[in-house]
Amino acid sequence: MDKKDLSRIKLYLFDMDGTLYLGDRLFSFTKELLAEIRRTGGQYLFMTNNSSRSVVDYVKKLARLQIDAVPEDFITSSQATAYYLHNHQEGKRLYVCGTASLCAELAGEGFPIVTDPAEAECVVMGFDTELTFQKLHDVSWLLTVRPDIPYLATNGDLVCPTEFGYVPDCGSVCGMIKTATGRLPYVIGKPSPLMPELAMVRLGRAKEETAVVGDRIYTDVKSGLNAGIAGILVMSGETTREILDASEDKPDLVLRDCGEILDVLRTLPTA
Repeated sequence: MDKKDLSRIKLYLFDMDGTLYLGDRLFSFTKELLAEIRRTGGQYLFMTNNSSRSVVDYVKKLARLQIDAVPEDFITSSQATAYYLHNHQEGKRLYVCGTASLCAELAGEGFPIVTDPAEAECVVMGFDTELTFQKLHDVSWLLTVRPDIPYLATNGDLVCPTEFGYVPDCGSVCGMIKTATGRLPYVIGKPSPLMPELAMVRLGRAKEETAVVGDRIYTDVKSGLNAGIAGILVMSGETTREILDASEDKPDLVLRDCGEILDVLRTLPTA
């Protein structure tokens, strides 16, 4: 894929942190990029593995960054987890190692949330910015004494970018749990193809006109590759040149940042 091939992309599935902003700092090109996508007849969704915030929280965060968004502009690992649970674990009582926002989203989908691990019928791990040792204890107990209990993770990201560097994400916590119990979860979010597939169904777009854009190969890019669509890597976040060179999974296109997409869009006619 060459940069000129971006002219055929009509649905952009954007990772957010490290791609459109970093922490609380919006990249200079982001607002114009989103406007140009719509001017040229394209669509975009914000696609995030971060399950620590609800969609409403993300709308508010983007508003603080002066980006207008509505809940329909998002597809999240929390939404994908609820979709998977409806299809595979409908009605099960959930022990959630996650934030109050994640618990509220899953409860809003009709799933009972329990705090007593003895009552749980399924374990859900998220990016838990409210993590306590008690939660780690409860999950370890559940996965040890009930080795057949369903065990899901909203995402497998090892770290979450911040303005100062990185903090441990859901994948790192799941690594601790594996050390303690030997169990690994079924991962719902990127690099699973589920979120890109849901996005294409929701907006009626074909694979050849859809791309995932993000700063990580092992989640963002790989989710695109797994879904059979373009995986575009931007070097504005986690991935270094050394990581890229060592990766077995190769992006379809590597860009300095999303400003290079904007450069191409500026040359296209108004739809």
